[in-house]
Amino acid sequence: MSGNDERMPVTDVHAHLLLPAMHAEVERRAPELVAEAADLERRRNGVPSLQASGAMVGARIPKLTDVSVRLAAMDAQGVDRQWVSVSPNHFYPWAPEGLAVWVAGETNRLVAEHVAQAPDRLTGLGVVPLQHPERIVEYLDDAVLGRGLAGVEISSFAGDVELSDPRLEPFWARAAELGCVVFLHPFGCSLDERLDRFYLSNTVGQPAENAVALSHVIFAGVLDRHPGLKLLAAHGGGYLPFAIGRSDRAWRVRPEAHGCAHEPSSYLRKLWFDTVVHDEAAVRHLVAVAGPERVLLGSDFPFDMGLDDPVGEIRAAGLSEEITDLILGGNAAELLRTRVRT
Repeated sequence: MSGNDERMPVTDVHAHLLLPAMHAEVERRAPELVAEAADLERRRNGVPSLQASGAMVGARIPKLTDVSVRLAAMDAQGVDRQWVSVSPNHFYPWAPEGLAVWVAGETNRLVAEHVAQAPDRLTGLGVVPLQHPERIVEYLDDAVLGRGLAGVEISSFAGDVELSDPRLEPFWARAAELGCVVFLHPFGCSLDERLDRFYLSNTVGQPAENAVALSHVIFAGVLDRHPGLKLLAAHGGGYLPFAIGRSDRAWRVRPEAHGCAHEPSSYLRKLWFDTVVHDEAAVRHLVAVAGPERVLLGSDFPFDMGLDDPVGEIRAAGLSEEITDLILGGNAAELLRTRVRT
């Protein structure tokens, strides 16, 4: 830990890892499917954005793969601990069952190996094959019980699987039972070519996907059935916390929107959110609508759409010292406190 050991460690819950060797093996095993996925990404993002992203990621490979470089960058940011999850391009939501479960197991192994190089500084999150609900619990257990990870990262949807899908009920139940973290981080946006310029695929697509996915969870009553679920949303939950009044209105007046027991806004205090919102006023709003115990420091390390100075942005947000300390580390520590240990 850097700095004063008496204080709560500053924890960044949104930091990524790249697995180039695993991706090369996926390409070897399924070249046609990889090519189809690449074509979809070209349609969704547009060639200029893909070219810019390729150069950006290439320049950040050491931060995404080398633990010593990661730790030095954390020190420079004043971050004591990172929760490390793979870059969402490693979700492979198109993968058939055999490949998907191999990817999940290999990802969990590689994340565990990465964080084990600095266990006092790094906490790992694994993955599950979301598009194959019948195999998800198996790989949740693999991540948490088999590899000692703190939880798993999931996308906003995969194939025909939305987060309201009844086939996910065993997954939500098991995640709540284990007390592990489920980190919601979208990859891609189903709006496709409408967002293929101006980098709208990220600036609009990611917040939209977060809002859609969380709405599926809320309106389907997932949080009613599994009140112990620890669901953490990237990018501050996207648009949902900032337009939640519309959801409340629908719940009050539309019968088909009444699948949850209470107004949708009440469930914001049953979720957790990171601070990757790029706006001090938005951070304050998250605190107001979700509660100070539900907002955690995030950076999206080390991508260009992340926060260069995540700690400084929170300290500049005009929050009380007590709330600032909760966001910088207290809430992350509490979120992990009751998880099952191996």
